[in-house]
Amino acid sequence: MVNNMQSQTNTLDSRIVRYADLVPCKNAFVDSRSPGSDAKENFTIIGPGVSENPNQHVHVPEAHGFNIGGARQPPRCLNSQHSHITAEVFVVHSGSWRFMFGVDGKDGEVRLQPGDTISIPTGMFRGFENIGDETGFLFAVLGGDDPGKVTWAPQVFDLAKQYGLVLLKGGRLVDTTMGEIVPDNAVLEQPPGADEIAQLATPDASKMAACVAHFADLEANPDSALVKSAASGVVEAAVITPQATADGFSAGPIAGWWPHGFNLRQLALSPGAEVARHRRAEPEVFFVQQGELHVALDDLGETVLQAGDTLTVPVASVRSFKNASSEDCQLFVVRGADNPQPPEFCS
Repeated sequence: MVNNMQSQTNTLDSRIVRYADLVPCKNAFVDSRSPGSDAKENFTIIGPGVSENPNQHVHVPEAHGFNIGGARQPPRCLNSQHSHITAEVFVVHSGSWRFMFGVDGKDGEVRLQPGDTISIPTGMFRGFENIGDETGFLFAVLGGDDPGKVTWAPQVFDLAKQYGLVLLKGGRLVDTTMGEIVPDNAVLEQPPGADEIAQLATPDASKMAACVAHFADLEANPDSALVKSAASGVVEAAVITPQATADGFSAGPIAGWWPHGFNLRQLALSPGAEVARHRRAEPEVFFVQQGELHVALDDLGETVLQAGDTLTVPVASVRSFKNASSEDCQLFVVRGADNPQPPEFCS
């Protein structure tokens, strides 16, 4: 199976997921028929994700140690209250968003704009809503190769039953509105009881504040090896750094008291700026926030990424990138491991 997955991703095209080519699933979860949630689109970009629909399209199946996904929602579309057992991170690509905490969504909230990031602690209820006037997109990172299944708030089950969705034990969704039938011997997933809900209590407001990194507050790191290697015009800022790293970053601004297993950085290139050829020991995924990025991989070729595009770079593959346009380029970079090693620059 591993060899098969590798063979599927040994070309450059197979490692790029263009925003325009994203394949959505509109009934990925048990709340996807509930009024207010029935227009959302879920995307599994890298890894299996947490979709409850076995027909969810996986764009890149290769294991990375983390999963990459996305959510696209029109105005006032809601993702219902739920909890995860691994890290769940959202970067706002477009739209204005409200994240609500607690089993009923009343324990507090955070409002985010494009470029802002939130990492939501494991073991607590959260939901989110597009509160803008246009369709918005969230880029998501989930911890681990297997991020487990979702725990839904009790009210989600009540609505799902009314609208023909049944969740089986183990996290498989049966959509009776599509003609699917609940197996005779099926065991149904049950809503969490009072004891489990108590264990999923929301941390206090001061702790939750440490889970958010606003784009305007990100600080450039002059010790970044990528910055030092560039002649000018390259800025790298930490977004999620669980601990001090060998590649020159201090912990924060989001460190978290729960496991992440990856780092998230924001990288900006001015027109004409470039980063020289280098390789890394960890998986690396680029998500272009704005502008365009020219990427060259020694073994796979060259491409230009546009806003909303995702690229996963093979471990140890020699890569270089530059901004060949007349506009600034901003991207977010997911690097595997809590402690990424310095890049190895090539002559």
